[in-house]
Amino acid sequence: MSEKTKARWTTRARNLIKGEMAHRGLDYEALAVKLKQQNIHENTANLRTKINRGTFSFAFALQVLHAIGCKAVDIDVD
Repeated sequence: MSEKTKARWTTRARNLIKGEMAHRGLDYEALAVKLKQQNIHENTANLRTKINRGTFSFAFALQVLHAIGCKAVDIDVD
């Protein structure tokens, strides 16, 4: 995969999570609390780095979406 292609997909992953957080008015501190309630221990700085990098696993994305109460996402992959 080219660097340009990889960058495009990591940007989409990052924007999906950040968009869902913004939609719910959540910051990284609130996300850390919600994840901890699911027995997932991530500190605020680590979450900020991981999400901004955009190279997290799909499992992590699902954990975040579940923790913030997201029941469905509309993903444009074109």
